[in-house]
Amino acid sequence: MLRRSLPAACLALFAGAAMAQTLPPLPAAIRDQGQLRVGVRCDQPPYGFRGPDGGFAGVEVEMARQMAAWAFGSADKADLTCVTAENRIPQLNARRVDLLIATLGVTPERARVIDFSDAYRWGGSDMLVRKDSPIRKLDDVQGRTVIMLRGTTQALWFDANMPGLNSLRLNTAADALQALLQGRGDAYAHDAATLIVIAARDQSLRLVGEPFAVSDAAVGVRKNEPEWMAWINAALARMKAEKLYDTWVEKWIPADIRPFYAEAFNAPKPTAR
Repeated sequence: MLRRSLPAACLALFAGAAMAQTLPPLPAAIRDQGQLRVGVRCDQPPYGFRGPDGGFAGVEVEMARQMAAWAFGSADKADLTCVTAENRIPQLNARRVDLLIATLGVTPERARVIDFSDAYRWGGSDMLVRKDSPIRKLDDVQGRTVIMLRGTTQALWFDANMPGLNSLRLNTAADALQALLQGRGDAYAHDAATLIVIAARDQSLRLVGEPFAVSDAAVGVRKNEPEWMAWINAALARMKAEKLYDTWVEKWIPADIRPFYAEAFNAPKPTAR
């Protein structure tokens, strides 16, 4: 019986090794750089932000470093650049970075100017308001001022669904939060993943709780780079197979708000307005 079980055990071992699959060859242009130039967010916890020591931190930063480790043998070969919602695609197309792992939602407008990898999670949107705000649902912002970031999924959604809305458009999440706290707007619309973290830290604020503009998040790549895209998609598949997303979610996200993020990486995308 033991002899019969040995081949099966060996097969299982080889299958496990196959899961840690070798990736396709790097494109020559990337390989010759000797590093991975990645655009990440620096103001979007828990995906990309500055840690207590001022260094890069977050789930998407971990993804960038893991890709560098697979590509060049060291996570330190990730050359990270802070990008904003507004400048991330221009930075990519100007060849200042070679890929974006930067809370980038897949939209038809963006797909006209860049290519997207396979989705690695989904992201929904919500609004943050003061605790005593009369805003209880999306339609309550009519006639009020909504703060949002330029070039975001939320800005596109409001343009399409509530044209003429009074909006205050800023460049960074820090500026948007400050504007809300100063009373320069009535609500702050952004990725729910970011707003959940803020609301957990500041008990004077709450989420409206009506999700909208749910979209896939993917890696952004310049148009017509099929070899590079194939490598990135294989790396994303390997991350999922090795359950690395779960490890990073546990590392960077407090237990009380962790379930939302775990769903975003593992559960099907929900329907929403």
